[in-house]
Amino acid sequence: MTIPLVVGVDGSASSLDAVDWAADEAVRHRIPLHVLHAAGRDHEAATVIDAASERAREAAPTVRLSSEAPHEDAIAALVDRGRNAFALVLGSRGLGGLAGMLLGSVSLAVAARADCPVVVVRGTAEHRDVRFGSVVVGVEEGEGSDTAVEFALREARVRTCRLVAVHAWNPQPGAPATPQVPSWHALEARRRSPEQVLDDAVSGPRERYPDAPVSRRVSRGPARQALLEASAEADLLVVGARRRQGHLGLQLGLVDHAVLHHAPCPVAVVPRR
Repeated sequence: MTIPLVVGVDGSASSLDAVDWAADEAVRHRIPLHVLHAAGRDHEAATVIDAASERAREAAPTVRLSSEAPHEDAIAALVDRGRNAFALVLGSRGLGGLAGMLLGSVSLAVAARADCPVVVVRGTAEHRDVRFGSVVVGVEEGEGSDTAVEFALREARVRTCRLVAVHAWNPQPGAPATPQVPSWHALEARRRSPEQVLDDAVSGPRERYPDAPVSRRVSRGPARQALLEASAEADLLVVGARRRQGHLGLQLGLVDHAVLHHAPCPVAVVPRR
């Protein structure tokens, strides 16, 4: 049985944008789409689910569609369904969310905890409608970014567009507030040039997607700045999320927070295996 793409809805305009994006994504990958609305009253839930399902049918009439409205906390329900999902798709702001750049609390919490990739659909219609022909992925030093790069390559392939792998290099980073002992992987990364860090991150996943065109970009300065600049001409920005030993779920770093709040295009947060 093919696992579905799950889209969370709450009746907001932002969640309907997420439905549109998820319907297109389900078509691209030829997978089922599951619409989820949690923590609603029976009548309210039915209205939200019906509207979202109808929108999905109009956008993707060939996609197998299912839906549910469990009486659960929205974050808990989404994280639970994400354990058996291709990905979770969410809007950038829920009902009552602030206008502007801020990310909704549910989307942020799910991105931080889910076991599967989480796509937060944000940005203008131009960025949501696959008009730029580019998927951008952030490549980190240290333990590598294979999972994020593989996800990004797969997305570039189904869109028949190019992948732009971005690695930000700060030759004189500021000292951390709390001294840390660097890991073996981080020490190894520092022995390589920025270009080698990029090549090493892309080479393994590229073998599985040899037809996807890839360009590499090394940028001096903060990673969040490099990724936000690159995503100005992208249809999707992909970043990895690292698990920390002793913590539950994903622990989002400063770069992940920055792009989730401010990127001009949809953002996929991909947990490391």
